[in-house]
This record gives sequence, C-alpha cells and structure tokens, in this order.
Amino acid sequence: MTAPIDRSHLDIDTVAVRGGEPRKHGYDALTMPIVCTSTYAFEDTHELTEHLAGRSEREEYGRYGNPTVQTAERKLAALEAAEAAVLFPSGMNAVTTLLLAMLKPGDHIVLTSDVYRRTRQFARTVLTRFGIDHSFVAPDDYAAAATALARPNTRLFLSEAPTNPYLRLPDVARIAALCREHPRVKIVIDATLATPVNFRPLEHGAHVVLHSCTKYLGGHNDLLAGALCGDEALISALREARGLFGGMPDPHGAYLLIRGLKTLGVRMRQHNQSGLAIARFLEQHPAIERVYYPGLTSHPDHTVASRQLSGFGGVISFLVAGDLAATSRFIDRCRIATLGASMCAVETLIQQPALMSHSELSTQERAAIGAHDNLVRLSVGLEGVGDLTDDLGQALDSIRT
Repeated sequence: MTAPIDRSHLDIDTVAVRGGEPRKHGYDALTMPIVCTSTYAFEDTHELTEHLAGRSEREEYGRYGNPTVQTAERKLAALEAAEAAVLFPSGMNAVTTLLLAMLKPGDHIVLTSDVYRRTRQFARTVLTRFGIDHSFVAPDDYAAAATALARPNTRLFLSEAPTNPYLRLPDVARIAALCREHPRVKIVIDATLATPVNFRPLEHGAHVVLHSCTKYLGGHNDLLAGALCGDEALISALREARGLFGGMPDPHGAYLLIRGLKTLGVRMRQHNQSGLAIARFLEQHPAIERVYYPGLTSHPDHTVASRQLSGFGGVISFLVAGDLAATSRFIDRCRIATLGASMCAVETLIQQPALMSHSELSTQERAAIGAHDNLVRLSVGLEGVGDLTDDLGQALDSIRT
C-alpha cells in the first residue's frame, strides 16, 4: 500500500485532503473506513509473538489503538508539521492527560490567566491535591512569565493562542526565548482558535500543540475530540498515558474528524474573511461599546497577531452598550446567529458568558474576571456576510429603540 505523502512544500489544502493517508485504504476504499472493533485477531501464536516483541506494527486491543483513529492522528500531525499526534475523546481529556502525565508532586506549572476556565479549575482543584503548584500570568506580562519560569521546579508553560474570550495573543517566540534559559520547561500552546491554517506553534518554539478538535478542526458541531501534537518521543509517552487512563476516542468521531479536516483550509479562509468583515461592522455600530478581534488595530495584541498569525479566525468578542438585560434582548433578537455554548463551526453561534459559563457568579465577581454582563462572544460561521451583518444590525438597532 502506498505510504502517506510528505507534507514538505505542499499547500495546506493539499495536506488537509491528502496528508496522513495512503492513496487507497482497505477494501480499495478511497476514504478511511470506520473500523469498529474492540479487539483484533491474531493468525497464530507466531504472529502474536512477533507483535509482542515489537517486530510488527498492528493493533492488539481497542484501548491502545484503532486504524481510523490513527489516520486522524497522522493527518493532524501532517497539518501541524509535527512528528506525531495523539487523539483523545475531548479537548479537556487531552489537557488533563498531558498535565497528569508530565507533572509530578513538587512541580510547578505556569498558565496564562485567561486559559480555558476548566483548565484553571483543574489546576486549582486537582493538581494542588497532588502537590503540583501553579502560577497565572497575564498573556502579555513577560516579566512575570520570566520570574515564574525561573523557579527551579517549573516544568510547563501553558497558554492559548488566541485566548478565549478576549483573543489575546502571547508572543510564543518570545516565550520560547525565555524558556531556552530553562530547558527543563516545555511549552504547550492551545491553538484551537487559530488552527494549523492560521498558526503552527511548533514552528515558533512550542513543544506541544493542543487542539479541541470539537471546534474548527471538526468544524460541523457534530463531534467531540481533542489532540496533542509534537515530537515522537513526547507524543509516544502521552499515548502510553492515554492507554493507561483509558481515554480512547471513538472511531466514529475520528471518521468525522477526518472528513472535517479535508475542508479545513477552505473553511478557515471564509471564517477569516467573514470574521474580519463583521468585526469591522461591529466596531462602527453605535450600539457597540468595544470589539475584541486581533485583526483590528484596536486590539491590544494586533501587532503580535499580524506577525504570528496568517489569519484572524471567526471568533469575535464585544461589549454591547447596555446592561445585562439589554444584552440579552440583543441576543434574543438575532435570527441567524444561534444561542449556543460552543463555537468555531459552520453555523454562527452567539453567547452571553454572564448567563452561560459564568452564571453562578455575581455581577461584581464576573466583572473582576472580565466576564462582564454586556460581553458577547460571536463565532462567525459560513453564512453570507451580508445576511449576518443585517441580522446583527437589526438586533442591535432594536435595543437602541
């Protein structure tokens, strides 16, 4: 069977469609079949012995590997220009497996202050129980990062790029330069909102790239998955940890991910184009107090974004000129943008963090962490830009009157 193609010098669209896959799969199938089995049969004891001795590459048991899952992993690695990738049932399972596998009691981890709230929760409530310390630093506070990284027990630096919801952009190359003084520290970058189309952190000095494949990589709001990409030795250790912890992804989800990845380049170009157009529209609307989008010169990290990203994505955060109730009325008046908890797919989704992810907090508590009552996160889908601006415009106009 023809080996998977090398991504060197190939366009990202070619890698998305062809990368990590042979020209034909089993039974002469063009697309990767769903291999739905929990166990694999051996022809005889000789074949089993060869496998156990490491002299043959084949599957043994579903918790340790699956051909459909492996094809998705090879495609992810090709897209990130990584040596290897390992797939998980969710992004959260990917990050918790990584932290538990790479840290030990007495270690210290540095996180940017606006990483995913569940990751912060895991650091505070689980890692501390194992004697693992953590520090939070602002995405652009490199002095604080340098101090935290210099601690002799620091082992990991973890950040999103861009972050959610304010789309902050730490300069990964600058962080990598700081970490070169402390080679014990590994850099983990969650590039979910960027995707390999807009940003490949390994090329800027990161050691591991994290993705919630549920978002842009799958792209159709129909799967849950997470992935880690990096060098072969590190990913192999994380794959061993996955087998130990039992976080094996389902082959059906892996199949959907492979299908989604094939159109990633095409989709992201439209997300980039539509996101920038709608961010500019919102910034000019009188019912908007402020827009956060790295493609706008008003964004605090626009300079870093312009240098680090090749596109700015389709996620926009903004403050409505009004209170909690006015912001809710605006969202309720939207007819195309759908109220939903996720983001980064073909359908445009909108949410008010004060009523969803941070509803258990008071207004004052939410404001203290930036989850203002009038904050809205918009994930621009693939609908027509004119239709979306008309929809957003009429909803905004309604709260002004």
